[in-house]
Amino acid sequence: MNKALEGVRILDFSHLLQGPFATQLLGDMGADVIKIERAGAGDMFRGMTFFAKWVGGSESPNFLAWNRNKRSIALNLKSRKVHAILMEMAKNADVVVQNFRPGVLAKLGYGYEDFKAVNPRIIYCSGSGYGEEGPYVERPGQDMLIQGLAGLIANTGRGDQAPVPAGAGLADQIGAMNMVYGILSALYYREKTGKGQKIEVNLLAGLMAHLNQEYVAVLNLGEDFVRPNSGIGHPGMQAPFGIYETKDGGYISIAMSPFKTLYEVLDAPQLAIYDELKTLFDKRDEVFEKVNAETKKFATQDLLARLLAVDIWCAEVKDIRRAAEDPQVRHMGMITSYDHPRGGKVRVVAPAVKMSETPATIERPAPLVGQHGREILAEFGLSKDEIAALEASGDMTVDAA
Repeated sequence: MNKALEGVRILDFSHLLQGPFATQLLGDMGADVIKIERAGAGDMFRGMTFFAKWVGGSESPNFLAWNRNKRSIALNLKSRKVHAILMEMAKNADVVVQNFRPGVLAKLGYGYEDFKAVNPRIIYCSGSGYGEEGPYVERPGQDMLIQGLAGLIANTGRGDQAPVPAGAGLADQIGAMNMVYGILSALYYREKTGKGQKIEVNLLAGLMAHLNQEYVAVLNLGEDFVRPNSGIGHPGMQAPFGIYETKDGGYISIAMSPFKTLYEVLDAPQLAIYDELKTLFDKRDEVFEKVNAETKKFATQDLLARLLAVDIWCAEVKDIRRAAEDPQVRHMGMITSYDHPRGGKVRVVAPAVKMSETPATIERPAPLVGQHGREILAEFGLSKDEIAALEASGDMTVDAA
């Protein structure tokens, strides 16, 4: 079966989340992703985990999440012999992806100009925290730090408590999407012109772009967002937009809905005194508490059924485990699995984009460190003796389980 990106070869120097998620998305669509890791330890995410536990006793869920559909080669990037090999590989590559701090790879001879010199058609996508220059260029560009700097954390949580970061790496994941957006655009441009180019993506700019409605509101309306002291879901919104309790200990989110319809289905006519836009904003905490007192009279599924019957925008609030079992999630086939040589059967989220002619698929599990090094180098013409010598020197490590 043909894949949308079949024939596209990517040299992936990236690590942690932003770059690896981007290259995984491209790999899902058929690109040949060669993951170039550090000899020995490999990607830093291999040593990080959640809950202080490891999948199959040894594998990081963080790494397994973002590195399927790739082949791994683990090399000493400081070696001049390795540099020569990678430059030869670049002659037959389409894309280079990296998300080290600005200048790190260039000092080792793996900057855009180095690759362009051997392959003028190369597309070089560079990810960073704050861009390639400026006052923050030397700072660590970690996801939570970017959430705080961009304004997202200040908008999240209750006003009488400390701000709260999002419970996922949103800045990194948005950065990954921007990498894919840039790479696909550059591939299309190259198809028309034959020209490669450099792409720069940074986490701060990416997250700000996704907060554009918040920036437009603050910069044009003369107001600042103030977090409510209740469960209102956004500091710029009026009640009833928020998260409400139910009788059986559950929660329901209620979005933009006619307030009159809501208090009627709750059989709470006393709430009619608040039914005016300015009042719903100015007294939103008070309104929230009044509505919450009413929702707590209903079991979760009963309340959902009542609200949905009158087309109120609502949904149950679920944790990850229950979300994975949701009937709509099941219907979409969004939880799948792959077999990993050490992790066993690893359950993962399936590709989110559906394509009728060239569907995304999971062909390979996340690799072991350098698992495909010998195979990859043989494809590029190195002999068995040359590959063995590279291993013997410590410039390449192979974990083949």
